[in-house]
Amino acid sequence: MTNVYENILGLIGNTPMVKLNTVTKDIPATVYAKLESYNPGHSTKDRIAIHIIEAAEEKGILKPGSTVVETTSGNTGFSLAMVCIIKGYQCILAVSDKTKAEKIAYLKALGATVYICPANVPADDPRSYYEVAKRIHEETPGSIYINQYFNELNVDAHYRTTGPEIWEQTQGKITHLIACTGTGGTLSGSAKYLKEKNPDIKVIGVDASGSILKGFHETGEINKDEIHPYQIEGMGKNLIPSALHFELVDEFVRVNDEMSAYRTREIALKEAIMGGYTTGAVVQGLIQYGNSHELSTEDVVVAIFPDHGSRYITKVYSDQWMAEQGFLNNCVHNYEEVFKTEFVK
Repeated sequence: MTNVYENILGLIGNTPMVKLNTVTKDIPATVYAKLESYNPGHSTKDRIAIHIIEAAEEKGILKPGSTVVETTSGNTGFSLAMVCIIKGYQCILAVSDKTKAEKIAYLKALGATVYICPANVPADDPRSYYEVAKRIHEETPGSIYINQYFNELNVDAHYRTTGPEIWEQTQGKITHLIACTGTGGTLSGSAKYLKEKNPDIKVIGVDASGSILKGFHETGEINKDEIHPYQIEGMGKNLIPSALHFELVDEFVRVNDEMSAYRTREIALKEAIMGGYTTGAVVQGLIQYGNSHELSTEDVVVAIFPDHGSRYITKVYSDQWMAEQGFLNNCVHNYEEVFKTEFVK
């Protein structure tokens, strides 16, 4: 029997790449999107969830009836909850209040217990989702704390899987890797593998306006004045995660909520790819990078699309939400025409 698996976890990894033909038409390089939404949990976080949990099993840390605890903006939580169902563990998640209601409903549908914490507080505030997860772990016997921001297995998962896949899929022709940075595991692990194969590969991290990662990469210092609220979930940080290996990143590009939102919808309209908000962010970052750097027809760029747009239907794909953010005033499309809805009486 072919293409048949014992359970859903067998579908993790080996995601496809698709050439982008329209949204990157002004970039002379060949650009491929690595579609991580093809993982069974619909995001790149499936890779770290199974890798970290199975590593804990091998060490005897996780045993029947154990509890998995983590902080998440959604995707890691989905992946952990999925793995916990198959493995037979309890799953407790701390999320920020930026997380949309449908994501929380999704986590609960997968059996997770969810704690909702304020997003706009310092990382060391006892109400932050980092500190809440730590407290729950300490108070829950037989639990492990995934701690994806400071867990080297986060990086190792992508070093073992995502990086090799990209190298093989491009037949070693990749010249640029670009991905959004949150925990940093996806970019760092992939970059580590690819730079071992070819140190000349350029690695570009995409950071959010309101985050400190780009500034820290450039100065080695945390500038708290850069911190302000922003809408893109799972991207950027107000702390420095050890899973982000800055020495592997050649350059950071910072993008804002508005242009990333437009780009997300443009990718759906022109490439028929329903990506998440960070999908738009990574393409916006690539376009900004292309405007300030010379890319040639010989270059091969791989952009990692982290998750699926179905989780953002009431956010970036919602006309009402876009209007509430004031994003329809300076749009790359005429949304009144493109997203016209007609009611038949």
